[in-house]
Amino acid sequence: MKFLAKFAMAAGLGLSLAAIAPQGIAALQQGATAPDFTLNAARGGKPFNLSLKEALKKGPVVLYFFPAAFTPGCTIEAHLFAEASDDFNKLGARVVGVTAGNIERVAEFSKSECRDKFAVAADPGAKVAAKYDSTMRRPDGTMLSNRTSYVIAPNGTILLSYTDSKPQAHVEKTMAAVRAWKARKR
Repeated sequence: MKFLAKFAMAAGLGLSLAAIAPQGIAALQQGATAPDFTLNAARGGKPFNLSLKEALKKGPVVLYFFPAAFTPGCTIEAHLFAEASDDFNKLGARVVGVTAGNIERVAEFSKSECRDKFAVAADPGAKVAAKYDSTMRRPDGTMLSNRTSYVIAPNGTILLSYTDSKPQAHVEKTMAAVRAWKARKR
């Protein structure tokens, strides 16, 4: 009987782990067309309408989804992207953060945690995140954006798609993809 209980527990654990998406993989893959969107956003605390189509006219976009403003991991990620923002700009790329959590605080987050360096957009109900297959469900059923980063070429093609709950590698991966794009353009 103990053997059956252990076997059932191990099988259940295996099935639950299989249901978790592997890190480093996002649902919209390289080569896919990025869905267009327009969202309310803020940069440096100043609100504006952010259009992906318009942003892509200026060069590639580093689009990163994050769960909620002012949470520990999202704050770390914002700081990392803010520190790298000038380097992205030198390569012709713009960073845009999108969140479905704490949407009423994106202006404040864009100013304090993003250090006025890039735009942060509010995604009520994670509708845009869903188009990018970058959502997760909280235990209470609320949909949030998953921590997923994309690099999108000016023609709308996804050059990189990366999902990882840990924020540290997102800047490194997206920067490498932008540099590779820039090198191909020479």
